This record gives sequence, structure tokens and C-alpha cells, in this order.
Amino acid sequence: MQAVSAEAARRLREQNPPVSPWWVVAGQAGVGLVAALLAWAFTGKQNVGWSAAYGALAVVVPAAVFARGISSRVSSLNAATAAMGFLVWEMVKLGLTVAMLLAAPSLVAGLSWPALLVGLVLAMKVYWVALAFKPRPKRTEG
Repeated sequence: MQAVSAEAARRLREQNPPVSPWWVVAGQAGVGLVAALLAWAFTGKQNVGWSAAYGALAVVVPAAVFARGISSRVSSLNAATAAMGFLVWEMVKLGLTVAMLLAAPSLVAGLSWPALLVGLVLAMKVYWVALAFKPRPKRTEG
């Protein structure tokens, strides 16, 4: 296997810019808000809108904690700590999601599980949409 020069690595990064995890979290929050407003508007029931919002929140809050964790300096010291940090923060994210879902009946009055699941699924699908709308490669002159 041939080593890549620093210049070639820089060009490769410029041609394939990464998707910011904060961009994904913001997209999830936006989709969650729209889902909650639509659920409320279509059903005329405020509790259905809150249920959809809480479902999205059960994705957004853990994703924000995950994004903060993996973007810390400690998580990027070297490849081993980055991999371990990713795994640890992914477990924290999953645990927080489960905890939020378990707490939902006591936090959301008149909880509608179908609406909560719709908000949850729509917010989770933003990961795929973020890939479609990732930053475009910079054009190189020459």
C-alpha cells in the first residue's frame, strides 16, 4: 500500500467535505418541529403534536450529546481513542434514547404512541437526508 502525501490528503478532504454532526442535529430538530405541527394540524389534538415532538426530541437530544462527545479533543487524539470514543458515545446515545422513551408516558400528557413513533422515525431518517444534502466539493482550478 502506498502512502498518501499531505498535499494529496488535503485535496481529498477538499473534494469530499465531511457532513457536520451539528448540521444533522439541526435538521432533525427542524423535521421534528414540522412533524409536530403537522400532527397537531391534521388531528386538531394538541397532545398528538406534543407526542410527535417528544418522539423527535428522543432522537435530537441524544444526537446532540453524541455530536458533542465525538467532537471533543479527547475523542480525536488518535485513531484508537476516536474509535473508542465513537463506541462509548454511541452507547450513551442509545441509553439516553431508551431512557427518554421510558419516561415519555409520565412526561407527555395524553401520550399518543403512534404520533411519538412517527416523530421518532422522521427525525431518525434525517441522517439519510443529510447525506443527500452534504456540502458540495470545492471546485479546483486548473
